[in-house]
Amino acid sequence: MNKVLVLDFGSQYTQLIARKIRELGIYSEIFPFNTSPSRLKKEKPGAIILSGGPQSVYDKRAPHSSREIFELGIPILGICYGLQFMANLLGGKVISSSKREYGFATLKVTDNKGLLSGIRDKSQVWMSHGDKVETVPPGFIISGKTSHCHAAVIEEREKKLFGAQFHPEVIHTKQGKKILSNFLFSLAELKADWKMASFIEQKVEDISDLVGDKKVICGLSGGVDSLVTSLIVQRAVKDDLFCIFVNNGLLRKGQYRELKKKFSSKLSLNVIGVDASQEFLDRLEGVISPETKRKRIGKTFIRIFEEEAKKIGGVEFLAQGTIYPDVIESNPVKGPSSSIKSHHNVGGLPSRLKFKLIEPLKELFKDEVRALAEELGVDREFILQHPFPGPGLAVRIVGEVTQKRIKLLREADAILLQEIRKAGIYHKLWQAFVVLLPVKSVGVMGDKRTYQSVVVIRLVQSVDGMTANWYPAGPKLLSLISSRIVNEVEGVNRVVYDTTTKPPGTIEWE
Repeated sequence: MNKVLVLDFGSQYTQLIARKIRELGIYSEIFPFNTSPSRLKKEKPGAIILSGGPQSVYDKRAPHSSREIFELGIPILGICYGLQFMANLLGGKVISSSKREYGFATLKVTDNKGLLSGIRDKSQVWMSHGDKVETVPPGFIISGKTSHCHAAVIEEREKKLFGAQFHPEVIHTKQGKKILSNFLFSLAELKADWKMASFIEQKVEDISDLVGDKKVICGLSGGVDSLVTSLIVQRAVKDDLFCIFVNNGLLRKGQYRELKKKFSSKLSLNVIGVDASQEFLDRLEGVISPETKRKRIGKTFIRIFEEEAKKIGGVEFLAQGTIYPDVIESNPVKGPSSSIKSHHNVGGLPSRLKFKLIEPLKELFKDEVRALAEELGVDREFILQHPFPGPGLAVRIVGEVTQKRIKLLREADAILLQEIRKAGIYHKLWQAFVVLLPVKSVGVMGDKRTYQSVVVIRLVQSVDGMTANWYPAGPKLLSLISSRIVNEVEGVNRVVYDTTTKPPGTIEWE
């Protein structure tokens, strides 16, 4: 199988690069910028991409890779900082630009025989840089420029080294996908062989070899990630898989009962139901910090899994629905990027876990998991459900989690979902949910002064959850939702709408 490695220099778009490559049918993986050349060679990549980054290559603390990566004979594409790093290291000169470019720019194609083959002259690209390449390294040509950047695209075709000052991975670069295709297929000569069916076969074989005759437990959360994990593991170990579905008291209205029935009857999974709602509530008493919430929830899940494993006997493995964004956001190990938050099944795990982990989806993005679910025969309605966080409503309650606040949020959330389904926009959205704030506001209800809670409506659109736009819901729909929540949910007298994109915000509030 062909593979492309993306070296992370700290760009907010690094994950998007990996995703775009997979969309083109080639497996990609993100590695730290300082991965040794010997390790890179061991991975046998068909190509390497150097990501962008926020720093200047001439700064003392700027992230640098070894010069040897350019001597491995592997095709390399540098993007933004990646281009500047390559140019600076190979004998070019990078300086601070007097006219910085942030946003749209027009690309002038001066040579269309390589990276820019088939790219229209004066095509729109997306720039985000304050430095520029003043002098290109020996052997390189300039094949594209903009009004403020005379070396927007550079190429050393004999050594298969290429660079783009703009970001071809973002949708704002109109022919970005074509530029990436040129690099991967025409210049690096790779083949599109990344398919879900072959992924399933490989994972089933790997898990079967790993587990042998031992037993596996899998924590079901109610989402597609853990369900797909359980179905893959089931193919590998058959009756030695035991799925544990825990009612943590933080699920949506009626969710525990409905899903437990669905898992057992429709999907033929061996499901053990555990009602531990009071235990989770006790563990969250007085907790305000989002990180502490996530970690306490994660540790409580593990404790319950350990108890159930003892009852079953012979369990050595725990399967989890961890996906790539969970790993990326929880661990800043891929590069100089910051850790965003701990996911309950990543950052919330105890250091001395009694189980060996099986995480078959940890290289996949959400849309890839959904494609996998379809391949496994999961019904489309379940596949297209909105992502729901493992910690449940706890991370949609800003401040302390109490039984009263959970009930209030659960009722408001149910109303929101009812109305967006009636409006026919559920499947246009990545997520739709309500957030309960730790503040109260003055209101007037029934000619009386009230002092009650404020909730936030959050509707977003996204492809993979790594970036997101808020949904421009119409005033009629927002008015209906607001009116219903205020009138039907006791304790709420104000509803507001969140118009924040990701970045700078996250999709969830905690």
